[in-house]
Amino acid sequence: MRTFAIAAFVATALSAVSQTFAAPDPNFHIYLAFGQSNMEGQGQIESQDRTVDKRFQMISTVSGCNGRQVGNWYDAIPPLANCEGKLGPVDYFGRTLVKKLPQPIKVGVAVVAIAGCDIQLFEKNNYRSYNLQSYMQSRVRAYGGNPYGRLVEMGKKAKEVGVIKGILLHQGETNTGQQNWPNRVKAIYEDLLKDLDLKAADVPLLAGEVVSSASGGQCGSMNSIIQKLPQVIPTAHVISSQGLGQQGDGLHFSSAAYRTFGERYANEMLKILGDNPVFTTTTKITTTKTTTIKPAPTQPSSDCWAKRLGYNCCVSTTESVYTDDDGEWGIENGNWCGIIKNTCWAKALNYPCCSTSTCRTVQYTDSDGKWDVENGDWCGITSANTIC
Repeated sequence: MRTFAIAAFVATALSAVSQTFAAPDPNFHIYLAFGQSNMEGQGQIESQDRTVDKRFQMISTVSGCNGRQVGNWYDAIPPLANCEGKLGPVDYFGRTLVKKLPQPIKVGVAVVAIAGCDIQLFEKNNYRSYNLQSYMQSRVRAYGGNPYGRLVEMGKKAKEVGVIKGILLHQGETNTGQQNWPNRVKAIYEDLLKDLDLKAADVPLLAGEVVSSASGGQCGSMNSIIQKLPQVIPTAHVISSQGLGQQGDGLHFSSAAYRTFGERYANEMLKILGDNPVFTTTTKITTTKTTTIKPAPTQPSSDCWAKRLGYNCCVSTTESVYTDDDGEWGIENGNWCGIIKNTCWAKALNYPCCSTSTCRTVQYTDSDGKWDVENGDWCGITSANTIC
């Protein structure tokens, strides 16, 4: 009778989970993208760019381009950002992902970008005081006067049909030499996460370098600043522009370079997604053995990843009955519990946990936990560490 009760509970719970994900398709991976002219796209759109796999979709962030209406989904044929845009890195980011990811995964993008803009234009509380140049005004009006707000609006619509998997950035030419740029990007990233109810561990930031000095880039010195992003955002990844050609103006990549750049963004994202990017809701319970269930702890360890989701971690259960983006789940005492695969929570984010040989100083805190620096890299502070 006890075994039957647990099996019935699991079946009911799995059914409820399946219904929860019925509307937003977990295999529809969506990416938000923002920046200035290179993200807007400045490459000539050629015949090879005018057809696209229908698994690659865009949500129109403006109205009026090729009959598109803001908030509606279309095949991702450039321009993706606005009516003035052309071919950009997001085009071949999406194309590469759908080429390399298995069915049934689809990819969607929402791109908001304004040529020539300072990072200020995406700052949630500072954009109003931005002194728009005349050519920018129509672009900004197309985004409802608030590019950041439009990106959040499209992000909320995207969450109704899919899962936001990452944020892409290409910006910095206008802020060349400004050492505080990484921290300003961090603030925008954190605002997006908060306003869209996202977790940094689930939604990395991928930022591309500008045209390198070796390729004749006018702003190539900015790359050393862009490369500092992971020092202030542990979930940031920098995409190299090394060897990518430009159009002769020292600022904008060539169409061929945009295609390669997009592939580089995609390949980095594929590394992050790992070996099992497909969400599945067909997990079945086949065991009929009697399970001895022990009560879950009332005070789970601070290293318990499930705690932030309102659940305990398993004490003795190691058998997984359900897997989602957060991890593997078991059942103890009639409740879901997270299965601890590795006590070092930071390893899931591709970082080590801090050694216990010395006390730790909290250098940075985010939704994942507390961070220190060790051997020139970020490390996660666990309950085994002593805080200085």
